[in-house]
Amino acid sequence: MQMVDKKIEDYCIAKSNLPSPDCDSIEDYTRANVHGAGMLIGKMEASFIGFLLRSIEAKRVLELGTFTGYSALTMAENLPEDGEILTVDINKETVVLAQDFWNKSKHGHKIKSLLGSGLDIIPKLMAPFDFVFIDADKRNYIDYLKLTVPLLSPRGIIVIDNVLWGGQVVPGSESTGSNLRDRNTEFMRLMNDYIAAEKTLYGTLLPIRDGMFLIKKIEGNL
Repeated sequence: MQMVDKKIEDYCIAKSNLPSPDCDSIEDYTRANVHGAGMLIGKMEASFIGFLLRSIEAKRVLELGTFTGYSALTMAENLPEDGEILTVDINKETVVLAQDFWNKSKHGHKIKSLLGSGLDIIPKLMAPFDFVFIDADKRNYIDYLKLTVPLLSPRGIIVIDNVLWGGQVVPGSESTGSNLRDRNTEFMRLMNDYIAAEKTLYGTLLPIRDGMFLIKKIEGNL
């Protein structure tokens, strides 16, 4: 679902700071050769995340869901030279592809891939992280959120992707699609409701691309 008129979105993209040609190469290759290319974040979302990273002067990032490495590299380009991104995924094939692309970028050295389940890896990570980007398997979104909130630095932000799920989360908007999509719609709704009700979190849900939930800890209430 196109949340914003495409002409307006294209205009916004044209006037925004965008990822490098190295990122464009990942996007072009993925769309032409990799199944599930729709999982890529778009240029508008990448620009917005870059703005957030620069605004909080982020140095350390955790990403859940690497895919072909586009989002990790767009974030690396907005970190200082000594910045670090840990990106977690279970798909070895796409992670190898991502690493090949990162190796061609002068920002690739900032990225470290962790292969495995986020639920297993996150508890072993050392805090703090200034930014967490959650874009992995939808059924575990709430668990990912609960595990990563304690890892945030005081200025830290969590961004959760795909929270509008093509508009399906809005009551009455359900399609008669696949069982998987229907289940994921329910996972998204449960997570959105959880964030809205959780008094220790400050959340803002934005209709950028497929929906982005921005989350911060409310200090003093933890």
